[in-house]
Amino acid sequence: MTIAAAREAFRPLTVAEKLGLIGVVVLTLVSASARLLVPFDPQARVAGGYLAPSLTHWFGTDEIGRDLFSRVLLGIQYTWLPALALVITCVVVGTLIAIIPVVVSARLSHLVKSVVDLFLILPGTLVALAVIATLGPGLKNTMIAIGVAWWPWYSRIAIDELQRLMARPSVEAARLAGVGRFRMTVRYVLPGAFPALLVAASLDVSNVIMTISLVSFLGLGQPAPAPELGAMTSRALDSLTVFWWLPMLPAAALFLICFVSNLAGDGIRATLRGA
Repeated sequence: MTIAAAREAFRPLTVAEKLGLIGVVVLTLVSASARLLVPFDPQARVAGGYLAPSLTHWFGTDEIGRDLFSRVLLGIQYTWLPALALVITCVVVGTLIAIIPVVVSARLSHLVKSVVDLFLILPGTLVALAVIATLGPGLKNTMIAIGVAWWPWYSRIAIDELQRLMARPSVEAARLAGVGRFRMTVRYVLPGAFPALLVAASLDVSNVIMTISLVSFLGLGQPAPAPELGAMTSRALDSLTVFWWLPMLPAAALFLICFVSNLAGDGIRATLRGA
């Protein structure tokens, strides 16, 4: 895409949607370099406990005396990057499962749909919590549990898009011309399903973030003292009326991440659909 084409694509976006897309880039860069940006060691006692926000400690300190801003910054990394990786993985897995009938045999279509529908009727959050309870707490197990519950949504989108695209005259012409199933799928069918999957994924990042935070809020994420935003909010709720910054600032960071993610998702949807 040329610079002129990129400008034309982003021209219909609102200011909020443009800010959302910029915010996603900033969040990704900050998350990737969080350990270099933290002003203090997030795990070390650097001052007295329960210090209010100040010029030295922007978010104050926690009950142990750890710098809360450093912990929130690292908590953004613990939340944002896993959410992106999880969504991308679920999109890939769901799409690969959806194209099995197209590449291998159309007879498998009913079986694949039945498996996907079986997962879809199960309550995703409860399935994730059940898997975590079985595997044990930890970020890796949390991602596995959420992935088990999340991939069917993308598989269903891919199945619907592939069925729609398979009816196109160009695909029928390729089939009559003797084009193989794999080549036909990769060249004529799959690229057409990509916009719908990208829109769904971009709008779903905030849902994944909230689910990861819910798991850590319930104490099923990484064990303490890992600086997860949901866990930090949960552990400090008793201090809300006295030391308000302890639960409020991690929760505010979580809200900001989800807000920026939703704005960016709206912008991507508007760009791809020409809205």
